[in-house]
Amino acid sequence: MADYSSCSTENRNLFTPCAACKFLRRRCLEDCLLKPYFPPNEPMKFIVAHKIFGASNIIKLLQELPATQRADAVNSLVYEANARMRDPIYGSAGVISHLHDQMTKLQAQVALAQAQISNLQSQNANLMTLIPKQQSLSDHHYPFQDSTPLSYDDNTDIWHLGETTWESFWS
Repeated sequence: MADYSSCSTENRNLFTPCAACKFLRRRCLEDCLLKPYFPPNEPMKFIVAHKIFGASNIIKLLQELPATQRADAVNSLVYEANARMRDPIYGSAGVISHLHDQMTKLQAQVALAQAQISNLQSQNANLMTLIPKQQSLSDHHYPFQDSTPLSYDDNTDIWHLGETTWESFWS
């Protein structure tokens, strides 16, 4: 028989029952060991932990721990219980293994992306060495610069480049 002494009926001063006492159909007293960790508005928290570990084991564990570590212990129990519900074989170890595999794959993708970036940067540097330095426009020689005169006729609003003529765009 499980020991539920943390929820004894000696003191008749009743409060709102915690989720654990409500589920176990016990009177929840002011000094209930489970009340701070299983509030009445979170019944599934206790139900899952109870299904995997049992109420008596949860109470024994909490009694053995200092009060400062109990909240963390309950959070760990509930997390492990939820993991065991999803994966009865591996529990949270299965989750950790899955996350580790994801991390390994993502690290490989990051390494590949960094290698591609490095490759593109080196290709860019190689292309920049192949492109000659840009010359100023005054140094550049255009084929018609010396031989073909460019003129503008104000009367007809026409540009003349050698024997070729263009009408002005502003007419």
